[in-house]
Parts: sequence; C-alpha cells; structure tokens
Amino acid sequence: MTTSDLRYPIGKLEPGTRLTPANRRIAILDIAELPGRMRDAVEGLSDKQLETPYRPDGWTVRQVVHHLADSHLHSTIRTRFALTLNQPTIMAYDENAWAQLADARTGPLEPSLLLLEGLHARWAALLESMTDADWVRTFVHPERGVVALDMNIPVYVWHGKHHTAHVTELRKRMGWS
Repeated sequence: MTTSDLRYPIGKLEPGTRLTPANRRIAILDIAELPGRMRDAVEGLSDKQLETPYRPDGWTVRQVVHHLADSHLHSTIRTRFALTLNQPTIMAYDENAWAQLADARTGPLEPSLLLLEGLHARWAALLESMTDADWVRTFVHPERGVVALDMNIPVYVWHGKHHTAHVTELRKRMGWS
C-alpha cells in the first residue's frame, strides 16, 4: 500500500499489532530481508542524491539509512534485554538529534549497510530461537510503557518497510533509475 503522504509512504503503523505463532515466520523473514531491500533501494545513488531529503523538512537518504541502523540496533538490544532480564527499563534516544550528528549527515552508507546485514542476521536467528514464553517477555520504554516482544517486533517490521519506501518512492518521484 502506498499513500500520497510523503511521511508515511506505506501508511501509518497499525497500533496494537501483535505477532501470533501463525504470523511470526513472515515477520522474521521481513527482519531478515530488510538489509537487502535497503541496499537495493540505495544502489547506484550519487552523493548528491544521497543528500536529497525524502520530503520537505525530512531527513536525507543518507540520514534515513544511518537512522535505520541506529534504530534497529536499539531494538535488537531491547530484545536481548527483555529475554535476559525481568522487565528491564530501556533507554530511549532522540532520533532527530542522532540524525544530526556528523556521521549520520555526512558518513558513507556502507558501514550502516554492513551493520544492518550482520545485525539483522543475528536478530532473525534470535527471533527464530524464541519460545512462546519468550515472545510475551517485556521491557519498559520510558515513552511507550510496558512493551511485549510480540508487539515490538511488528513495529520494526513496519519501520524497515517505511524507511525503505521513503527511498524507493523518492527515486520514483525524481525519476532516478
């Protein structure tokens, strides 16, 4: 599904989406495939194109890729904390401030693309290994409250598709092959 709202090219996140044993496999596959989809989305873009915001007042393509690596690293760590501690309180971060750091504004994409590849391979393997009891383990997010893993993973499946679509939809609008 695509929308005309440049902020939400695949639509807004459906709140309260919960994974079930029946749909976990698809979610894990989406997690595993995200790095390749993002790599394909940015393939062949010039430095000038990487400096293009995906929407007015939005992040550049470069910032989107670095943000995805930052965000998914946080989520993977949150998953690991939830699996190994009793309802840990995780640390939130200011994603806009992180996107303004020099490495996110000007750094090459390859380190973040490689990070996504390794991170998502490990994350998918971890998710595959989880039991039904693991999926309902929780962490406390300072802004979102108590979050169960079976409700957190769908957020990051959507998040990966959402930011990949920022790049692919920009390419279409700009006529970049």
